[in-house]
Amino acid sequence: MPALNRLALATLSAVALFMTLPPAHAADEASDAAEDAEFDAELDALFDVGAPEGAAAGSGMKWSGYAELGAAYTLPDPEHWSRLRARVELAGSGQLAPRVRWKLNARADADAAFDLEDEHYPAAVRRDQRRNLILREAYVDLGQGDWEFRLGRQHIIWGEMVGFFFADVVSARDMREFLLPEFESLRIAQWAARAEYFAGSSHFELVWIPRPSFDEIGKPGGDFYTFAALPANTVVTEHKPSDSLRNSNWGARVSHLVSGWDLSAFYYRSYDVAPTLYEVGVGTASLRHERLHQIGATFSKDLGSFVLKGEAVHTRGRGVNTLVAAPVPGGRLLGLEKTDMIDYAIGADIPAGADWRFNTQLYGRWLDEHRSTMVSDRLESGLTFQAVHSIGNELELEFLAVSSLNRSDYMLRPKLTWKFAPAWRAVTGVDVFGGSGTGRLSAFDRSDRAYVEVRHWF
Repeated sequence: MPALNRLALATLSAVALFMTLPPAHAADEASDAAEDAEFDAELDALFDVGAPEGAAAGSGMKWSGYAELGAAYTLPDPEHWSRLRARVELAGSGQLAPRVRWKLNARADADAAFDLEDEHYPAAVRRDQRRNLILREAYVDLGQGDWEFRLGRQHIIWGEMVGFFFADVVSARDMREFLLPEFESLRIAQWAARAEYFAGSSHFELVWIPRPSFDEIGKPGGDFYTFAALPANTVVTEHKPSDSLRNSNWGARVSHLVSGWDLSAFYYRSYDVAPTLYEVGVGTASLRHERLHQIGATFSKDLGSFVLKGEAVHTRGRGVNTLVAAPVPGGRLLGLEKTDMIDYAIGADIPAGADWRFNTQLYGRWLDEHRSTMVSDRLESGLTFQAVHSIGNELELEFLAVSSLNRSDYMLRPKLTWKFAPAWRAVTGVDVFGGSGTGRLSAFDRSDRAYVEVRHWF
């Protein structure tokens, strides 16, 4: 059966299956994934309020979540199903006493694509991505005067540029589908103690992470494996720091609102959430997490017709891979050179009438000490463009384009969202990668895919 026909059949089957389920009638309509992201902010704002409306009498508990079916079909030869996933996420929250609140959030999913396509995916990939169960959040909030404390597994978000992580240095990420999922579901929480102090238009934050979480990058042979040049079935050893207090992550952040400018600065001492490839042998590879010093700043300002925002982070301690000639003709040896670097992004959110929104960004990385053998240029930069158009209250069209300015390297993501009933959402779209093959995006040129998702909140 042709690939597009099979994809259409899968789309119709998934939608039909969800249509047969009875719609839920909840007091609060959950028709958008943005409500998930707003949930934590609501908890913070409700410290001085009693149990939420609709909570069980005397218990102060509230439960919510969603169920989702998703299918993705990879189009370049060899065509294959890359996702046939059922996912359920459940969150509970409550109030134990005035200004004492708690939250638990867990997610489970099972993906039949890795059983159906057992001839395409190596065994290590199938084991890694067939099933997942994760405790996403588990924390207690305590308030005392102008101080607020959060203890437990939590998301700590320090930056929010579109499409990438720049100043968001604390979050670990599930990179097994690159940066394609919604950031809310892509982030991996940290076990942390966080203290926040509010003083007028200023906000101070201290963070200690005794046992860091790191990126989930998958296994060689996966569609979006971080080190795409490694052959499938390569045996990879990832060296993570031992569990000791001296290997803790810690940081501080201060933000201030002045004349409409939302400004922040931070310092973060940590092990890099992303691994570095430092050794490659015959059928083997080794990864490690480097100890970093990071100083960063963010800003945003509503200028009336648009919102200007930007982020910059100086990093010390991270290495950049090098390739040098090997004794074998045509061969190359992998190396690693450490250099300070600055990652930055500046962009604008531009509304246009009631139905259109645009975002554009310039991003880049500058290396302080560059070598000709490094796999990246001294200055790597790129552009992103996003357009969103709402059609009534039910349909939303979105287009995201990302392109390197150094080489032919791009990603295109058209998407359609249909909110066809209260607490229901269907999404379909295409993810296209291309370019010269030497960039981060064009490395996934053979992972172009079409997908569909149907989600129900409860």
